[in-house]
Amino acid sequence: MPISAPVHMNSPSTELIHIEEPTFSHISVLPQAVIEGLAVRPSGHYLDATVGGGGHTRLILEAATDVQVTAVDQDEDALTAAQKELAEFGERVTFIHCNFAAYEFPSSSFAGILADLGVSSYHLDTANRGFSFRHEANLDMRMNKQQSLTAADVINDWDEAELADIFFKYGEERLSRRIAKRIVEQRPFETTTQLAEAIAYSVPPKYRYGRINPATRVFQALRIVVNDELKSLETLIAKAPQALIPGGRIAIISFHSLEDRLVKHGLRNSPLLKVLTKKPITAQEEEIINNPRSRSAKLRIAERVGIGD
Repeated sequence: MPISAPVHMNSPSTELIHIEEPTFSHISVLPQAVIEGLAVRPSGHYLDATVGGGGHTRLILEAATDVQVTAVDQDEDALTAAQKELAEFGERVTFIHCNFAAYEFPSSSFAGILADLGVSSYHLDTANRGFSFRHEANLDMRMNKQQSLTAADVINDWDEAELADIFFKYGEERLSRRIAKRIVEQRPFETTTQLAEAIAYSVPPKYRYGRINPATRVFQALRIVVNDELKSLETLIAKAPQALIPGGRIAIISFHSLEDRLVKHGLRNSPLLKVLTKKPITAQEEEIINNPRSRSAKLRIAERVGIGD
């Protein structure tokens, strides 16, 4: 099944470290809550705005008869994996390669919309993608490998004040100025491990050897900036309600407070939506044991109100 894609952007000229990549894998979080929350109906048309490896889409397709799904993802590796995973459903699935913020939402078309905002296990475990400081790799972090901006560009080219600002704003890093100063003094950086080491030695020993690796918040901030994640989420929340049919539902899974805050207020402030979750739905202990990354997942659901509701 063909993938439709936007115009390609120039790729960076930096030669990447070659490391064999694992097969795309991602355990779908809160599976039962998602299907119940979307209230999947027979012959309904659904939008999975972040199809990933296809786990949630499979659950939607299996939940009722004659269901159709439009599956969107900005990562070509994810779409390729989803096509294989969902091949048995044939034309019931349409694949589109783009960021959900760039997707042209058709008016009053979907019985449900799902967005799972979490970075996948594949992205964290695949060294070449540069998302994790646990592997030595080029500083990349692009979800869409066709875009030009990489984490290396941000770290090596942005000024100290800009770096400190994004570390504080998007990573909620209280030592942002101290870390930014060290980075500017020691750059350029080429790999994830070089950057992580510089961050570690820019903070006090107590912080360096704490429960959370001192590079964690900086890497989160870089990923958000490189992929323009929060702006894309704002766009999704603004556009998606108009694409729902009356009674259709939107379900969004977030993984950190910055995302959850946007989702909470965005759904609540939309005149087209009625929020169905006063508090976010979170993973139960059994799921957390089987999938530790589900621990931070928060699911919020809202329903499109009809005329006169």
